[in-house]
Amino acid sequence: MAAATTPVEQAPKASPGPVPFDFSQPPVIEGFNPSPRVKDETFKEKFLRKTKENPFVPIGCLGTAGALIYGLRAFHQGKTKQSQMLMRGRIFAQGFTVCALIFGVFATALKPKQ
Repeated sequence: MAAATTPVEQAPKASPGPVPFDFSQPPVIEGFNPSPRVKDETFKEKFLRKTKENPFVPIGCLGTAGALIYGLRAFHQGKTKQSQMLMRGRIFAQGFTVCALIFGVFATALKPKQ
């Protein structure tokens, strides 16, 4: 018996459909309308704005760094008692900075939206 040969139909190649995400554009989220920014802030502008909003955080950071540096210097010079007091002062300054951060977060959360 002769085998009947039938042409095998090949499925047409699927053209690539719409891309689910366009990575060059932000995603569209239903019910969310982002407000366009007027301009991007530079580091200096953002730092000054944040410092004006909560000036105690940079003060605490400077106090922490100052106590650390001065305490390490005293330790290097062999002034152990002064070094110990400055390390305790550093811990106090760190606690002050953390409290200032927490206070700033709560103050920002309670501030009315503009």
